[in-house]
Amino acid sequence: MLIQAGALPLTLALIYVMASFHFSVDYLTVAVVQGLIAAGITWKLALAAWWRAIQLLFPLAVLTALALQLPSWLFGLVFLLLLGWYWSTFRTQVPYYPSGAAVWDAVRQQLSDRQAPRIIDIGSGLGGFVLYMSRVRADAEVVGIELAPFPFLYSWLRAKLGGSRARILLGDYEKLDFSQFDVVFAYLSPAAMSGLWRKAAAEMRPGSMLASYEFVIMERSPDEVIPATELGSSLYIWYF
Repeated sequence: MLIQAGALPLTLALIYVMASFHFSVDYLTVAVVQGLIAAGITWKLALAAWWRAIQLLFPLAVLTALALQLPSWLFGLVFLLLLGWYWSTFRTQVPYYPSGAAVWDAVRQQLSDRQAPRIIDIGSGLGGFVLYMSRVRADAEVVGIELAPFPFLYSWLRAKLGGSRARILLGDYEKLDFSQFDVVFAYLSPAAMSGLWRKAAAEMRPGSMLASYEFVIMERSPDEVIPATELGSSLYIWYF
């Protein structure tokens, strides 16, 4: 919203210049110009590419919503749903990234020689990895922690209704002590990897393992790189 607000004076100035030269100016033109300027500011700030798409399309979405004359309460409802789903993404820069069964099985194969491992999925989302690991490793203690309320509630209900032994926690993994676990699984974002490494290096015990799907830690090369999906995405492993 700050970027859109910052783009608005530039949009008004450009529209004024266009009108002075007798260019045809309507609401659609204003929305396109506003979106282009906001996307340009986003690019200049070096934000993620998907933010550029959001900033570009936002004014057009507003114009479309006005044309459809949607009721005002609908916007509040959508806002609350998105807030419950993404929660503190603006702070953590970790959006919802779902992994899949191929990734979960790749992690499982790395645990074949570990007896009764304690496993945690940090940012467990809808609980797929946690429920899978609890099912295929009956001897394991499996925990998931999720910060966003709606994914937490969904995964917690899945575990309860499905009779799973897995524990689903509501909270921030940064407040956990990684020394309690033998295996830490992460599917976060590039922005979070340096902080994850600092925490792992300070807390993880000798013999423990950190596994990150798709995103690598720049501070230390992985000990293993395992192709996890047919699309070529990898699972990165660090041993302590």
